[in-house]
Amino acid sequence: MFEVLVYLYETYYRPDACPEPEALVKKLSAIGFEEEEIAKALGWLTDLAETNHEFADKYPQQTAFSFGIRIYAQQEIDVLGIPAIGFIQFLESAKMLNPVQREIVIERALTVSETPVPLDKLKVIVLMVLWSQGKEPDGLMFDELFLDEDDDPEPRQLH
Repeated sequence: MFEVLVYLYETYYRPDACPEPEALVKKLSAIGFEEEEIAKALGWLTDLAETNHEFADKYPQQTAFSFGIRIYAQQEIDVLGIPAIGFIQFLESAKMLNPVQREIVIERALTVSETPVPLDKLKVIVLMVLWSQGKEPDGLMFDELFLDEDDDPEPRQLH
């Protein structure tokens, strides 16, 4: 499923640039994605769109003006895992996610079948949430989302 999501992100600059579902399924099949993975990815994206609308309707004013602290339920901690929660908190504290986007990321991450949610998959979820809202991550966030944990990044220069 995540390979399909990354392909869609890399291929279509906005969700509304994607072809109609039937044509998209044919295209993804022709590229070599399996039917089950395509169905999971498109279902996940449909649910994401519904979640975006639901949260936008319920919490329109909360986006920029929430200064509260998010307390995670034990079930969320168990499913997400400490590294994923830490990453979400990092993105929010760096103002890369607002509180509503954070909740959408959490909601979508809780649907992943792996427990705890691997950090690389959480990064794809964050990227897809932003993509679905027509927001593009800034350069630093993009690097953070796509820096592979196994890669040895070159030392950063201070000047």
